[in-house]
Amino acid sequence: MFRLFDFSLKMSGFPMKGAHAAFDAILAVPEADFSTHIEAQRKKIVAFHLENNSFYKELVGENGYTDWNNLPVLTKKDLQKPLTERLSEGYTQKSVFVNKTSGSSGDPFIFAKDKEAHAITWASIIHRFGWYGIDFNTSFQARFYGIPLDFIGYRKERLKDFLGQRYRFPIFDLSDVFLEKVLKHFKTKKFDYINGYTSSIVLFAKFLQKKNLILKDICPTLKVCMVTSEMLFDSDKELLETQFGIPVVNEYGASELDLIAFQNPKGEWQVNSETLFVEILDNNNQPVPNGKEGRVVITSLYNKAHPFIRYDIGDVGILDEKSTPKKPILKQLVGRTNDIALLPSGKKSPGLTFYYVTKSIIEDDGNVKEFIIRQTKTDMFEIDYVSEIELTPDQIKGIQNAIDTYLEPGLRFSYNRKETLERTLRGKLKQFQSEL
Repeated sequence: MFRLFDFSLKMSGFPMKGAHAAFDAILAVPEADFSTHIEAQRKKIVAFHLENNSFYKELVGENGYTDWNNLPVLTKKDLQKPLTERLSEGYTQKSVFVNKTSGSSGDPFIFAKDKEAHAITWASIIHRFGWYGIDFNTSFQARFYGIPLDFIGYRKERLKDFLGQRYRFPIFDLSDVFLEKVLKHFKTKKFDYINGYTSSIVLFAKFLQKKNLILKDICPTLKVCMVTSEMLFDSDKELLETQFGIPVVNEYGASELDLIAFQNPKGEWQVNSETLFVEILDNNNQPVPNGKEGRVVITSLYNKAHPFIRYDIGDVGILDEKSTPKKPILKQLVGRTNDIALLPSGKKSPGLTFYYVTKSIIEDDGNVKEFIIRQTKTDMFEIDYVSEIELTPDQIKGIQNAIDTYLEPGLRFSYNRKETLERTLRGKLKQFQSEL
Protein backbone atom coordinates (compact mmCIF):
# COMPACT_ATOMS: atom_id res chain seq x y z
CA MET A 1 0.00 0.00 0.00
CA PHE A 2 1.24 3.50 -0.89
CA ARG A 3 1.77 5.40 2.37
CA LEU A 4 0.73 8.94 1.43
CA PHE A 5 1.41 10.55 4.81
CA ASP A 6 4.96 9.16 5.04
CA PHE A 7 5.57 10.24 1.45
CA SER A 8 4.38 13.82 2.20
CA LEU A 9 6.83 14.13 5.11
CA LYS A 10 9.65 12.82 2.93
CA MET A 11 8.78 15.30 0.16
CA SER A 12 8.87 18.12 2.75
CA GLY A 13 12.49 17.22 3.47
CA PHE A 14 12.03 15.42 6.77
CA PRO A 15 14.35 12.37 7.00
CA MET A 16 11.77 10.01 8.50
CA LYS A 17 13.66 6.75 7.96
CA GLY A 18 16.57 7.95 10.08
CA ALA A 19 14.21 9.55 12.61
CA HIS A 20 12.30 6.31 13.16
CA ALA A 21 15.58 4.41 13.60
CA ALA A 22 16.88 7.02 16.09
CA PHE A 23 13.61 6.99 18.02
CA ASP A 24 13.56 3.18 18.19
CA ALA A 25 17.13 3.25 19.52
CA ILE A 26 16.06 5.62 22.32
CA LEU A 27 13.11 3.35 23.18
CA ALA A 28 15.55 0.43 23.42
CA VAL A 29 17.69 2.10 26.11
CA PRO A 30 17.09 0.11 29.36
CA GLU A 31 15.57 1.86 32.37
CA ALA A 32 18.78 1.30 34.34
CA ASP A 33 20.79 3.24 31.75
CA PHE A 34 18.25 5.95 30.94
CA SER A 35 19.46 8.60 33.41
CA THR A 36 22.96 8.32 31.94
CA HIS A 37 21.55 8.52 28.42
CA ILE A 38 19.52 11.67 29.20
CA GLU A 39 22.41 13.38 30.96
CA ALA A 40 24.69 12.73 27.99
CA GLN A 41 22.11 14.11 25.56
CA ARG A 42 21.54 17.19 27.72
CA LYS A 43 25.27 17.93 27.79
CA LYS A 44 25.49 17.36 24.05
CA ILE A 45 22.71 19.79 23.11
CA VAL A 46 24.01 22.48 25.52
CA ALA A 47 27.56 22.12 24.16
CA PHE A 48 26.26 22.42 20.60
CA HIS A 49 24.38 25.65 21.26
CA LEU A 50 27.18 27.19 23.31
CA GLU A 51 29.49 26.61 20.35
CA ASN A 52 27.10 27.43 17.50
CA ASN A 53 24.43 29.80 18.80
CA SER A 54 25.46 33.33 19.78
CA PHE A 55 22.01 34.09 21.20
CA TYR A 56 22.26 31.20 23.66
CA LYS A 57 25.91 31.83 24.44
CA GLU A 58 25.10 35.42 25.42
CA LEU A 59 22.19 34.19 27.55
CA VAL A 60 24.39 31.74 29.48
CA GLY A 61 27.15 34.32 29.96
CA GLU A 62 30.91 34.18 30.15
CA ASN A 63 31.09 31.53 32.87
CA GLY A 64 29.63 28.95 30.49
CA TYR A 65 28.21 25.60 31.51
CA THR A 66 29.32 24.18 34.84
CA ASP A 67 26.16 22.80 36.43
CA TRP A 68 22.80 22.00 34.82
CA ASN A 69 20.79 23.65 37.60
CA ASN A 70 22.72 26.89 37.13
CA LEU A 71 21.81 27.18 33.45
CA PRO A 72 19.38 30.06 32.78
CA VAL A 73 15.68 29.29 32.42
CA LEU A 74 14.59 30.46 28.99
CA THR A 75 11.36 32.48 28.94
CA LYS A 76 9.08 33.35 26.05
CA LYS A 77 10.15 36.99 26.42
CA ASP A 78 13.74 35.93 25.68
CA LEU A 79 12.53 34.57 22.34
CA GLN A 80 10.62 37.67 21.23
CA LYS A 81 13.26 38.94 18.85
CA PRO A 82 13.78 38.28 15.12
CA LEU A 83 14.31 34.59 14.36
CA THR A 84 17.52 35.28 12.44
CA GLU A 85 19.11 36.43 15.73
CA ARG A 86 18.23 33.11 17.38
CA LEU A 87 19.22 30.57 14.71
CA SER A 88 22.36 28.48 15.13
CA GLU A 89 25.27 28.82 12.71
CA GLY A 90 24.75 26.79 9.54
CA TYR A 91 20.95 27.17 9.59
CA THR A 92 18.80 29.63 7.66
CA GLN A 93 15.05 30.25 7.64
CA LYS A 94 14.88 28.41 4.31
CA SER A 95 16.67 25.31 5.62
CA VAL A 96 14.55 24.77 8.76
CA PHE A 97 10.95 24.21 9.77
CA VAL A 98 9.49 27.58 10.85
CA ASN A 99 6.21 28.14 12.64
CA LYS A 100 4.45 30.41 15.15
CA THR A 101 3.36 29.48 18.64
CA SER A 102 -0.38 29.66 19.25
CA GLY A 103 0.01 32.50 21.72
CA SER A 104 -2.42 30.72 24.04
CA SER A 105 -0.33 31.94 26.97
CA GLY A 106 -0.37 35.48 25.58
CA ASP A 107 3.36 35.41 24.72
CA PRO A 108 3.61 34.69 20.97
CA PHE A 109 6.83 34.16 19.03
CA ILE A 110 8.19 32.54 15.88
CA PHE A 111 10.34 29.43 16.29
CA ALA A 112 12.39 26.98 14.22
CA LYS A 113 13.33 23.31 14.22
CA ASP A 114 15.96 21.70 12.04
CA LYS A 115 14.59 19.05 9.67
CA GLU A 116 16.08 16.16 11.68
CA ALA A 117 14.57 17.45 14.94
CA HIS A 118 11.16 17.91 13.35
CA ALA A 119 11.35 14.42 11.87
CA ILE A 120 12.02 12.86 15.27
CA THR A 121 9.08 14.89 16.63
CA TRP A 122 6.89 13.16 14.04
CA ALA A 123 8.37 9.78 14.98
CA SER A 124 7.38 10.52 18.59
CA ILE A 125 3.81 11.48 17.62
CA ILE A 126 3.39 8.47 15.33
CA HIS A 127 4.59 6.16 18.12
CA ARG A 128 2.13 7.48 20.68
CA PHE A 129 -0.89 7.49 18.40
CA GLY A 130 0.08 3.92 17.52
CA TRP A 131 -0.72 2.91 21.12
CA TYR A 132 -4.37 3.18 20.07
CA GLY A 133 -4.10 1.53 16.66
CA ILE A 134 -3.99 4.84 14.78
CA ASP A 135 -1.91 4.97 11.59
CA PHE A 136 -1.69 8.40 9.95
CA ASN A 137 -1.47 6.76 6.52
CA THR A 138 -4.73 4.82 6.81
CA SER A 139 -6.76 6.04 9.82
CA PHE A 140 -9.40 8.70 9.02
CA GLN A 141 -9.46 11.65 11.43
CA ALA A 142 -12.35 13.93 12.37
CA ARG A 143 -10.44 17.12 13.14
CA PHE A 144 -11.87 19.89 15.34
CA TYR A 145 -9.39 22.70 14.70
CA GLY A 146 -9.24 26.19 13.30
CA ILE A 147 -8.15 26.93 9.76
CA PRO A 148 -6.69 30.05 8.08
CA LEU A 149 -9.35 31.73 5.95
CA ASP A 150 -7.04 33.48 3.49
CA PHE A 151 -6.98 31.70 0.13
CA ILE A 152 -3.40 30.37 0.24
CA GLY A 153 -3.44 29.44 3.93
CA TYR A 154 -6.81 27.73 3.57
CA ARG A 155 -5.73 25.66 0.55
CA LYS A 156 -2.44 24.72 2.24
CA GLU A 157 -4.26 23.38 5.32
CA ARG A 158 -6.79 21.50 3.20
CA LEU A 159 -3.91 19.87 1.30
CA LYS A 160 -2.32 18.87 4.62
CA ASP A 161 -5.67 17.41 5.66
CA PHE A 162 -5.83 15.36 2.47
CA LEU A 163 -2.29 14.05 2.92
CA GLY A 164 -2.92 13.34 6.61
CA GLN A 165 -6.21 11.46 6.13
CA ARG A 166 -8.21 14.19 7.93
CA TYR A 167 -11.60 15.85 7.56
CA ARG A 168 -11.58 19.23 9.30
CA PHE A 169 -14.45 20.86 11.16
CA PRO A 170 -13.46 24.55 11.64
CA ILE A 171 -14.25 25.59 15.21
CA PHE A 172 -15.07 29.27 14.69
CA ASP A 173 -18.84 28.66 14.82
CA LEU A 174 -20.08 25.99 17.20
CA SER A 175 -23.78 26.82 17.12
CA ASP A 176 -26.33 23.99 17.07
CA VAL A 177 -26.92 24.65 13.35
CA PHE A 178 -23.26 23.98 12.60
CA LEU A 179 -23.04 20.97 14.95
CA GLU A 180 -26.03 19.44 13.15
CA LYS A 181 -23.95 19.56 9.97
CA VAL A 182 -21.03 17.95 11.82
CA LEU A 183 -23.33 15.15 12.95
CA LYS A 184 -24.37 14.46 9.33
CA HIS A 185 -20.72 13.88 8.41
CA PHE A 186 -20.39 11.27 11.15
CA LYS A 187 -23.42 9.52 9.67
CA THR A 188 -21.82 9.27 6.23
CA LYS A 189 -18.05 9.06 6.81
CA LYS A 190 -16.04 6.20 8.33
CA PHE A 191 -14.00 8.12 10.88
CA ASP A 192 -11.45 6.14 12.93
CA TYR A 193 -10.72 8.82 15.53
CA ILE A 194 -11.42 12.36 16.69
CA ASN A 195 -8.66 14.91 17.37
CA GLY A 196 -8.87 18.55 18.33
CA TYR A 197 -9.42 21.32 20.84
CA THR A 198 -10.97 20.13 24.10
CA SER A 199 -13.60 22.88 24.44
CA SER A 200 -14.88 22.40 20.88
CA ILE A 201 -15.21 18.63 21.25
CA VAL A 202 -16.93 19.05 24.63
CA LEU A 203 -19.50 21.37 23.02
CA PHE A 204 -20.18 18.69 20.39
CA ALA A 205 -20.66 16.11 23.17
CA LYS A 206 -23.13 18.41 24.95
CA PHE A 207 -25.00 18.78 21.65
CA LEU A 208 -25.22 14.97 21.38
CA GLN A 209 -26.34 14.76 25.00
CA LYS A 210 -29.24 17.14 24.29
CA LYS A 211 -30.28 14.91 21.38
CA ASN A 212 -29.76 11.75 23.47
CA LEU A 213 -27.34 10.30 20.88
CA ILE A 214 -24.23 8.10 21.20
CA LEU A 215 -21.68 8.87 18.47
CA LYS A 216 -20.34 5.30 18.26
CA ASP A 217 -23.88 4.14 17.32
CA ILE A 218 -23.91 6.67 14.48
CA CYS A 219 -20.30 6.08 13.37
CA PRO A 220 -19.37 2.47 14.32
CA THR A 221 -15.80 2.77 12.94
CA LEU A 222 -14.76 5.24 15.70
CA LYS A 223 -11.99 3.92 18.00
CA VAL A 224 -10.70 6.78 20.12
CA CYS A 225 -10.79 10.55 20.75
CA MET A 226 -7.67 12.64 21.43
CA VAL A 227 -8.17 16.10 22.98
CA THR A 228 -5.50 18.78 23.14
CA SER A 229 -4.59 22.44 23.80
CA GLU A 230 -6.92 22.99 26.76
CA MET A 231 -7.53 21.48 30.18
CA LEU A 232 -9.63 18.30 30.17
CA PHE A 233 -11.64 18.22 33.39
CA ASP A 234 -12.77 14.86 34.81
CA SER A 235 -16.44 15.77 34.35
CA ASP A 236 -15.84 16.64 30.69
CA LYS A 237 -13.92 13.40 30.10
CA GLU A 238 -16.84 11.45 31.57
CA LEU A 239 -19.25 13.35 29.32
CA LEU A 240 -17.12 12.67 26.22
CA GLU A 241 -16.75 8.95 26.92
CA THR A 242 -20.48 8.65 27.61
CA GLN A 243 -21.67 10.52 24.51
CA PHE A 244 -18.99 9.20 22.13
CA GLY A 245 -18.89 5.62 23.40
CA ILE A 246 -15.09 5.44 22.91
CA PRO A 247 -11.95 6.01 25.05
CA VAL A 248 -10.84 9.64 25.45
CA VAL A 249 -7.09 10.34 25.46
CA ASN A 250 -5.63 13.47 27.03
CA GLU A 251 -2.78 15.10 25.09
CA TYR A 252 -0.49 17.88 26.27
CA GLY A 253 1.86 19.41 23.76
CA ALA A 254 3.48 22.55 22.40
CA SER A 255 4.09 23.26 18.73
CA GLU A 256 7.60 24.54 19.43
CA LEU A 257 8.51 21.30 21.21
CA ASP A 258 6.61 18.03 20.72
CA LEU A 259 3.95 16.05 22.52
CA ILE A 260 4.87 16.70 26.15
CA ALA A 261 2.57 14.14 27.78
CA PHE A 262 0.15 11.65 26.28
CA GLN A 263 -2.27 9.39 28.14
CA ASN A 264 -1.13 5.80 27.73
CA PRO A 265 -3.48 2.77 27.52
CA LYS A 266 -3.13 2.29 31.30
CA GLY A 267 -4.64 5.75 31.84
CA GLU A 268 -1.34 7.34 32.94
CA TRP A 269 -0.34 10.75 31.56
CA GLN A 270 3.05 9.58 30.31
CA VAL A 271 5.65 12.29 29.78
CA ASN A 272 7.74 12.23 26.60
CA SER A 273 11.22 11.31 27.84
CA GLU A 274 12.53 10.36 24.40
CA THR A 275 12.84 13.78 22.74
CA LEU A 276 12.31 16.07 25.75
CA PHE A 277 13.66 16.50 29.27
CA VAL A 278 10.87 17.78 31.51
CA GLU A 279 11.62 19.43 34.86
CA ILE A 280 9.31 20.80 37.55
CA LEU A 281 11.05 23.82 39.12
CA ASP A 282 10.42 26.15 42.05
CA ASN A 283 10.62 29.95 41.91
CA ASN A 284 14.40 29.76 42.33
CA ASN A 285 14.68 27.54 39.22
CA GLN A 286 15.59 24.49 41.30
CA PRO A 287 13.93 21.06 40.83
CA VAL A 288 11.16 20.14 43.27
CA PRO A 289 10.58 16.55 44.46
CA ASN A 290 8.10 14.41 42.56
CA GLY A 291 4.64 15.00 43.98
CA LYS A 292 5.30 18.73 44.52
CA GLU A 293 3.86 21.50 42.35
CA GLY A 294 6.10 23.72 40.26
CA ARG A 295 6.74 25.36 36.90
CA VAL A 296 6.93 23.10 33.84
CA VAL A 297 10.35 23.68 32.26
CA ILE A 298 11.36 21.71 29.18
CA THR A 299 14.51 20.99 27.19
CA SER A 300 14.30 19.91 23.56
CA LEU A 301 17.09 17.33 23.32
CA TYR A 302 17.52 17.26 19.53
CA ASN A 303 16.75 20.72 18.12
CA LYS A 304 20.07 22.11 16.88
CA ALA A 305 18.60 24.96 14.80
CA HIS A 306 17.14 26.77 17.80
CA PRO A 307 17.81 26.39 21.55
CA PHE A 308 14.95 25.30 23.79
CA ILE A 309 17.04 24.55 26.87
CA ARG A 310 15.32 24.84 30.26
CA TYR A 311 12.43 26.56 28.51
CA ASP A 312 9.60 27.75 30.79
CA ILE A 313 6.43 26.87 28.89
CA GLY A 314 4.21 28.91 31.23
CA ASP A 315 2.34 26.05 32.90
CA VAL A 316 2.32 24.66 36.42
CA GLY A 317 2.35 20.91 36.98
CA ILE A 318 3.16 17.99 39.26
CA LEU A 319 5.12 14.83 38.41
CA ASP A 320 3.84 11.64 40.01
CA GLU A 321 5.87 10.06 42.81
CA LYS A 322 6.05 6.81 40.82
CA SER A 323 7.84 8.54 37.94
CA THR A 324 11.11 7.08 36.66
CA PRO A 325 13.70 8.68 34.33
CA LYS A 326 12.45 6.61 31.39
CA LYS A 327 8.75 6.83 32.28
CA PRO A 328 7.86 10.10 34.00
CA ILE A 329 4.15 10.46 34.78
CA LEU A 330 2.41 13.85 34.86
CA LYS A 331 0.14 13.74 37.89
CA GLN A 332 -1.53 17.10 37.33
CA LEU A 333 -1.39 20.08 34.98
CA VAL A 334 -2.64 23.45 36.17
CA GLY A 335 -3.92 25.84 33.51
CA ARG A 336 -4.58 25.72 29.76
CA THR A 337 -8.31 26.26 29.98
CA ASN A 338 -10.12 28.70 27.70
CA ASP A 339 -13.49 30.36 27.99
CA ILE A 340 -16.14 30.31 25.31
CA ALA A 341 -17.03 33.57 23.54
CA LEU A 342 -20.78 34.09 23.15
CA LEU A 343 -21.49 36.35 20.16
CA PRO A 344 -24.58 38.46 19.28
CA SER A 345 -25.61 36.13 16.43
CA GLY A 346 -25.81 33.17 18.82
CA LYS A 347 -22.48 31.75 17.72
CA LYS A 348 -20.31 30.10 20.35
CA SER A 349 -16.59 30.39 19.63
CA PRO A 350 -13.88 28.84 21.84
CA GLY A 351 -11.20 31.13 23.19
CA LEU A 352 -8.65 29.48 20.88
CA THR A 353 -10.45 31.11 17.96
CA PHE A 354 -8.52 34.19 19.01
CA TYR A 355 -5.32 32.39 18.02
CA TYR A 356 -6.34 33.02 14.41
CA VAL A 357 -7.26 36.62 15.13
CA THR A 358 -4.12 37.46 17.08
CA LYS A 359 -1.93 36.09 14.27
CA SER A 360 -2.64 39.51 12.77
CA ILE A 361 -0.58 41.19 15.49
CA ILE A 362 2.20 38.60 15.73
CA GLU A 363 5.15 39.94 13.80
CA ASP A 364 8.70 38.67 13.56
CA ASP A 365 10.06 41.98 14.85
CA GLY A 366 8.73 41.04 18.29
CA ASN A 367 6.94 44.40 18.76
CA VAL A 368 3.88 42.99 20.53
CA LYS A 369 5.23 41.28 23.64
CA GLU A 370 2.05 40.16 25.37
CA PHE A 371 -1.67 40.48 24.95
CA ILE A 372 -4.95 39.46 26.51
CA ILE A 373 -8.45 39.73 25.09
CA ARG A 374 -11.39 40.36 27.41
CA GLN A 375 -15.04 40.03 26.45
CA THR A 376 -16.99 42.67 28.39
CA LYS A 377 -20.31 42.46 26.49
CA THR A 378 -21.60 40.09 23.80
CA ASP A 379 -20.41 42.57 21.13
CA MET A 380 -17.64 44.33 23.05
CA PHE A 381 -14.03 43.19 23.54
CA GLU A 382 -10.91 44.84 24.88
CA ILE A 383 -7.38 43.98 23.82
CA ASP A 384 -4.72 44.87 26.37
CA TYR A 385 -1.23 44.64 24.92
CA VAL A 386 2.40 45.36 25.77
CA SER A 387 4.55 46.59 22.89
CA GLU A 388 7.57 48.74 22.13
CA ILE A 389 5.59 50.76 19.56
CA GLU A 390 1.86 51.52 19.64
CA LEU A 391 -0.26 49.66 17.09
CA THR A 392 -0.83 51.77 13.99
CA PRO A 393 -4.29 52.48 12.49
CA ASP A 394 -3.42 50.13 9.60
CA GLN A 395 -2.55 47.31 12.01
CA ILE A 396 -5.78 47.86 13.95
CA LYS A 397 -7.72 47.83 10.68
CA GLY A 398 -6.06 44.51 9.79
CA ILE A 399 -7.03 43.06 13.15
CA GLN A 400 -10.63 44.24 12.68
CA ASN A 401 -10.74 42.59 9.25
CA ALA A 402 -9.50 39.34 10.78
CA ILE A 403 -12.15 39.60 13.52
CA ASP A 404 -14.88 40.13 10.90
CA THR A 405 -13.62 37.08 9.00
CA TYR A 406 -13.07 34.65 11.85
CA LEU A 407 -15.83 35.68 14.25
CA GLU A 408 -18.54 37.93 12.76
CA PRO A 409 -18.95 41.55 11.60
CA GLY A 410 -20.19 44.19 14.01
CA LEU A 411 -18.04 43.29 17.02
CA ARG A 412 -16.44 46.27 18.75
CA PHE A 413 -12.85 46.18 19.95
CA SER A 414 -10.88 48.71 21.97
CA TYR A 415 -7.08 48.61 22.27
CA ASN A 416 -5.19 49.46 25.44
CA ARG A 417 -1.42 49.65 25.35
CA LYS A 418 -0.04 48.87 28.81
CA GLU A 419 3.31 48.60 30.60
CA THR A 420 2.42 45.21 32.11
CA LEU A 421 -0.52 42.82 32.05
CA GLU A 422 -2.39 41.31 34.95
CA ARG A 423 -1.63 37.67 35.57
CA THR A 424 -3.31 34.89 37.51
CA LEU A 425 -2.16 34.05 41.02
CA ARG A 426 0.02 31.33 39.49
CA GLY A 427 1.68 33.80 37.13
CA LYS A 428 -0.13 32.57 34.04
CA LEU A 429 -1.29 35.07 31.44
CA LYS A 430 -4.68 33.91 30.22
CA GLN A 431 -5.09 35.07 26.64
CA PHE A 432 -8.87 35.13 26.52
CA GLN A 433 -11.10 36.09 29.43
CA SER A 434 -14.89 36.31 29.37
CA GLU A 435 -16.40 38.78 31.83
CA LEU A 436 -20.00 38.00 30.88
